[in-house]
Amino acid sequence: MGKIIGLSIISLSLIAFDFYIYKAVLNIYPQWSAVKKKNFKHLWFGYTLVLLLGVVISLTFTNIWLSLKTVILVAYFITFVTKLVWCIILFVDDIRRGAVFVKRKVVTEVPITEPNRDAIPRSEFLVKAGMAVAAVPFASLSWGVAYGAYDYRVRKQVLAFENLPKAFDGVTIAQISDVHSGSFYNKKAVLGGVEMMLQQKPDMVFFTGDLVNGRANEMRDYQDIFAKIKAPLGVFSTLGNHDYGMYEKWSSEAARNKNIADVKKVHALMGWDLLMNENRRVKVDGEEIGVLGIENWGKGRFPKFGKMEDAIKNTDDLPIKLLLSHDPSHWRAEVLQKYPQIDASFAGHTHGAQFGVESEYVKWSPVQYVYDEWDGLYEEGKQKLYVNVGYGFLGYPGRVGILPEITIFELRRA
Repeated sequence: MGKIIGLSIISLSLIAFDFYIYKAVLNIYPQWSAVKKKNFKHLWFGYTLVLLLGVVISLTFTNIWLSLKTVILVAYFITFVTKLVWCIILFVDDIRRGAVFVKRKVVTEVPITEPNRDAIPRSEFLVKAGMAVAAVPFASLSWGVAYGAYDYRVRKQVLAFENLPKAFDGVTIAQISDVHSGSFYNKKAVLGGVEMMLQQKPDMVFFTGDLVNGRANEMRDYQDIFAKIKAPLGVFSTLGNHDYGMYEKWSSEAARNKNIADVKKVHALMGWDLLMNENRRVKVDGEEIGVLGIENWGKGRFPKFGKMEDAIKNTDDLPIKLLLSHDPSHWRAEVLQKYPQIDASFAGHTHGAQFGVESEYVKWSPVQYVYDEWDGLYEEGKQKLYVNVGYGFLGYPGRVGILPEITIFELRRA
């Protein structure tokens, strides 16, 4: 119900934007003939009506082709953002014109001079400027779908620990997170990302949750691809908030529970060692470290199924403990406060909002106003947290600035 209400509000806003922009365009082209105005009207509003009809159909008929549904929802999202930006520019012009009107009619009697017909009127300039500025999100969001969604990158990070066993000095770990297989529409590209990770020849692999958007059957076409992920010291995984099917409609609680069981089964079929509030001992040349994994634990509205007390059982003798915990808010809310024996945590969840700026000198995303730790390595005292911005995508089927990530860690003795 919440999704329907939200979609209705966005759709009504889109229609309002259309009327606002339509009126502004006609105001700057009074010379248009009646036929030209009529054609523009039909094209302008017709596109929106067809788009809204497509959204309704794609959400009503669940068996519609995923690729077609993706195209419709992407077009809907990009259209809304583009027209919103344009309307903001037009609103600025309306404020200006309102101020001029008040000055002329209320404050002082300012004589109205004949405008310079060789210069473009300011209102016309702002309408066209709004069109130009609106083209920026249109172009960038379109690029994010065409190129950003599967533009995988390998990020390398050294993790140094004072108490790292000598046998683990130089061991490498690959991390991926937030696959969200229900959003994929390009199997070849997904396979390419997996092969890119395997080319790094990691000794261990961590997957930190959100394998699906909500339903286990989303992995049907991708299970064989991710089953290719193997590592000499093991592939360890955990669940994210979406893996519990909490955002889907189920006929009964039993149906949801079966789906969770099916998600767990997928991990097993791929050969991934799913850690549900438990731990594993990883041994190299007679020396050991611990890999711990908990169920989802997040602040606010997100589920708190994780049980750290179960995960740390019988690990006191291990010199290094590495924790897989999907939501990075868990680190500051609980790990730092209660579990100083955790040397490093690995998380995902934020996606880096799939939008932002990331360079050697600047790192920004709107998600940073929600999460203190949202991308990359964080350290406090002797404890570390790494947040992977995700392999897949959710909602907007693309990425702008914050690209899909494969992280390669090298363990080192400090």
